[in-house]
Amino acid sequence: MSNSRHTKVLIIGSGPAGYTAGVYASRAMLEPILVQGIEPGGQLTTTTEVENWPGDSEVQGPDLMIRMEAHAKDMGAEIIGDIITSLDLSERPFQAKGDSGTVYTSDAIILATGARAQWLGLPSEEKFKGFGVSACATCDGFFYRGQEIVVVGGGNTAVEEALFLTNFASKVTLIHRRDELRAEQILINRLMKNEKIQPMWFHEIDEVYGSEAPLGVEGVKVKHTKTGEITNIPCKGVFIAIGHSPANELVIDTLETHMGGYVVTKPDSTETSIPGVFASGDLTDHKYRQAVTSAGMGCMAALEAERWLAEQNQ
Repeated sequence: MSNSRHTKVLIIGSGPAGYTAGVYASRAMLEPILVQGIEPGGQLTTTTEVENWPGDSEVQGPDLMIRMEAHAKDMGAEIIGDIITSLDLSERPFQAKGDSGTVYTSDAIILATGARAQWLGLPSEEKFKGFGVSACATCDGFFYRGQEIVVVGGGNTAVEEALFLTNFASKVTLIHRRDELRAEQILINRLMKNEKIQPMWFHEIDEVYGSEAPLGVEGVKVKHTKTGEITNIPCKGVFIAIGHSPANELVIDTLETHMGGYVVTKPDSTETSIPGVFASGDLTDHKYRQAVTSAGMGCMAALEAERWLAEQNQ
């Protein structure tokens, strides 16, 4: 027989939004349960230096998330290392099933499942995932000491990963479909000054190729977006940094979404299309996608959940 747990507020996800919601819901004496999910701490656990978190001129992403988790625990949130595999929002109390077999029921839910890396969708990319193709420089950069590496993308993530990888690689080629980066200017300036990084404008990955036994990347073929000309770039690692998609699998068929799957919330609110269900962080934020804005939305969600429950006489 499966174990069952009930809480006034169930928080699903454990990035800045989830942990901040845990702090505020605990302060409201709601005794929340927070289920961490498949990646405890969220995307910041795969980030190195964070330079835009207020109060810290520089902090390591994993360290920041450890501090947030500890803060939520100290306030009284019960943090559980489980993964929610299904969610029933058809009636209250809401019901969430965990991979552990535990069934969590709750009067209100705060969704903070975040986002995950996007991929190019190439068969050759899929073939070499984990064998030279990665979406996490901080996870895998160490394995490419003294090697040549390719990074794909043009936003903050791509530039940050390219800069980070210069700590290990002998050369980093940044491949971008245009000739203008979308990253913050301070990051662009650093990239342009780094002699190890060579931007390759107006190009896209056409194919990743490598050895079969053992399986491993040996290079990429890139195509010029205007002429179609193919160029071969020898490399040992390929890092895909082209953005993220909201982790909306639990609610894609039940909550209203837009902009490619981001959960819709009411103006200036975290309320979703189902009363008692609140969404925060990168699951709903298609515009800013910053740790500090995610934390702010986690705060909003907890405060709104508290008020909503009070209105329901909970």
